[in-house]
Amino acid sequence: MHVQPRKLILAASIAMALGAMSGAVAAEPQSYTDTRQETQIWTTYALNPHLRANNLNVSVRNGKAILIGKVADEAHKDLAGDIARAVSGVDVVDNQIVVTSDYVPPKPKPGFERSYGAMIDEAMTTAAIKSKLEGSKLPGGKVMRVVTHSGTVMLTGNADSQADKDIAGRMALNTVGVLAVDNQLVVDALKPEPADDAKVAVKDAQDDVADSWITTKVKSTLMYSSNVSGSDISVSTNGGIVTLSGLVASGLERDLAIELAQNVRGVKSVHSTELRY
Repeated sequence: MHVQPRKLILAASIAMALGAMSGAVAAEPQSYTDTRQETQIWTTYALNPHLRANNLNVSVRNGKAILIGKVADEAHKDLAGDIARAVSGVDVVDNQIVVTSDYVPPKPKPGFERSYGAMIDEAMTTAAIKSKLEGSKLPGGKVMRVVTHSGTVMLTGNADSQADKDIAGRMALNTVGVLAVDNQLVVDALKPEPADDAKVAVKDAQDDVADSWITTKVKSTLMYSSNVSGSDISVSTNGGIVTLSGLVASGLERDLAIELAQNVRGVKSVHSTELRY
C-alpha cells in the first residue's frame, strides 16, 4: 500500500509530539499527596482574611510548593510562605510572590462578590450565635432562626418577652464578625398563666445541668464574643455557681462577661470578685 510522503511526515510529527507530551507528564506527575497539600494551602489562603483577596496561585510537586501572585506588603508574603511550610510533607517553598506597595486586589467577578472564605466566616458566625442561643436561658433559644450575610445577622422566630428579644439581639451583636443585627423576633402575645409559670419553675429545678457543661458553655460563649477577651478569663463552676477570674480591659467588658455567663442555661449565680480590670 502506497502512502503519500506528506501524510507520513504529518503522522510522524503527531507521534513525536504525543511522545514528548507523555514524557513530560511522566516526568512530573502530580500525586494524590501533591493535590492534597496544594488544596490545603489554597484553602488556608481562602480562609485567611489577609490573603483571601489576593488570588494567589499554588502548585505542589514532590514536596515542593511554588507560590505565585501579588500582595501589598512583605508581612503578607511571609505569611503565605509560613502557611505553606506548615503543611505536612512540604519540604521546600519557592515563594515567588511579588510585593507591590500600591497593589490593589482585583474586584470579584459579578455573581462572586462573596468569596469562599467570606461564606465560611458567615457560617461560623451563624453557628456561634446558634450555640449561644441554644445554650442560653431563653425559652425559645433553640428554635430562633439565624442568618448571616455580609456582617449583618437576621434573627427570626418568637421570643417570650421584649426582654428576651433584647437579650437575644445583644448576644448576636456581641459575636465575632457581626456588624449589625436585624432583630425580627416576634414577642409572643400569649403570656403564660401563673400556674404555667410554676410548672416551668419546677421543671427548671429538676433539670440538673452538669457543672462541666456549664463551664464549657460559658467559656465558648465568652470566646465567641467580640467585646470580651475570652482567652484571658478563667471559668469554673460548682453547683451551678460560676466563678470568673482574670483580667479584662474595662468595667464595660467585665459587665458584659458577667451578663453572658448569667444567661447560660443552668447558671444559678456568677461570682466575679476575682475578675478585675
